[in-house]
Amino acid sequence: VSSMSNIYESAEATLGLCNSSCLTKVELRVACRGISDRDALSKPDPCVVLKMQSHGQWFEVDRTEVIRSSINPVFSKVFLVDFYFEEVQRLRYELHDISSAHNGLRDTDFLGAMECTLGQIVSQRKLSKALLKQGNTTSKSSITVTSEELSGNDDYVELSFSARKLDDKDFFSKSDPFLEIFRINDDGSGSLVHRTETVMNDLSPVWKSFKVSLNTLCSGDHDRQLKVAIDFTASNGDPGNSCSLHYIHPYQPNEYLKALVAVGEICQDYDSDKMFPVFGFGAQIPPDFKVSHDFAVNFDEDNPECSGIQGVVEAYQACLPKIQLYGPTNIAPIIQKVASSASEEMHTMEAMEYFILLILTDGVITDMADTREAIVHASHLPMSVIIVGVGNADFSDMQMLDGDDGILRSPKGEPVLRDIVQFVPFKDFKHASPAALAKSVLAEVPNQVVDYYNAKGIHPKCLSDYDESTRPFSP
Repeated sequence: VSSMSNIYESAEATLGLCNSSCLTKVELRVACRGISDRDALSKPDPCVVLKMQSHGQWFEVDRTEVIRSSINPVFSKVFLVDFYFEEVQRLRYELHDISSAHNGLRDTDFLGAMECTLGQIVSQRKLSKALLKQGNTTSKSSITVTSEELSGNDDYVELSFSARKLDDKDFFSKSDPFLEIFRINDDGSGSLVHRTETVMNDLSPVWKSFKVSLNTLCSGDHDRQLKVAIDFTASNGDPGNSCSLHYIHPYQPNEYLKALVAVGEICQDYDSDKMFPVFGFGAQIPPDFKVSHDFAVNFDEDNPECSGIQGVVEAYQACLPKIQLYGPTNIAPIIQKVASSASEEMHTMEAMEYFILLILTDGVITDMADTREAIVHASHLPMSVIIVGVGNADFSDMQMLDGDDGILRSPKGEPVLRDIVQFVPFKDFKHASPAALAKSVLAEVPNQVVDYYNAKGIHPKCLSDYDESTRPFSP
């Protein structure tokens, strides 16, 4: 009997019949598209949590990394799960917006979920479905899960990467590079297999070494091609670099100057003394090179005014070599500074001064909540804000500030009293005349001025009243 038992055990081992369930290791990769957040004025910080059902309950298996400010995230985290062909394995992918202040899910925004079986993903290799919000209502967001069966190779490799003399792509300081590795699939497409940490402010970064399985890296195929890509913070570069938006070209004005002159020459006709206060933000300034978000461009804090548009241009050109472009890009302090002056005018209950703030920026601002608060406050004051977006950055935040697509609200939910922001991307007028840019930028200003004073019940003065006044009329 014992010899017969041994024969059966030997046969089972040889034929692989022990533990008859069909087990395979499977890698799952996740990407999302079109994520919409409850707060439409800021981009979400998405994270996907993978849950598996057992005895009617959902249990967390693993979660991806958090990707900051992304509506189309591709996660580098790979989920490794056991696939049993003969079992129904129910999976749930939950998308959460996780702020930097929290690691848990309790204080996060739930953005949607997708449920499926592991068998559906494995059989289709690539499964894309809409995310369902609370109450199982369909959202515009979608999730894509790709699966790959692992070979029997459990080998790992340890890789370390470094770079030297990378291009400086950052507007404020040196680049903040990170590295992504993609493997090339049979159809020529690429799959993200690893993303390194970001090395801040370094043009010759050394990334931490990392281990990755040969299954993940190349499906165990040593001859499979890989692509290595380096990404940088996206901004405008050093003013001395010809690629910079602030580069002072010897023969032609840069985009900031073009926008400044086009709009300024129109505005100056409505300013009696042609004196313009000019401020800069997001730079380290002399003498101690601390970061300032509302410094006088002529470095005279007591009298920041420049004589005419030509004076503004000269102050700007003289200022650039003396400062260190830095960050973050906070524009709320500038709005608050002008609002302070406008508040003093409001208390006079006279139509003497209306303030127009022209902001020239590359578009990526970092104090959106404070900016919304400042604009809501300013909407009660005699002032308008014109924003000209320079360069090719993502201007979605700026377009939301414009308020043309909906009512802008403060973080507390208070709506603007009136629409005071006009945003125009300069790139739309790159090949048009300066007059076309000025016309678009200033189109809403007259109505904004009239709406303000009508709401206050303040009537325009006669021309003789202006002549007798000692105060200048200075938009």
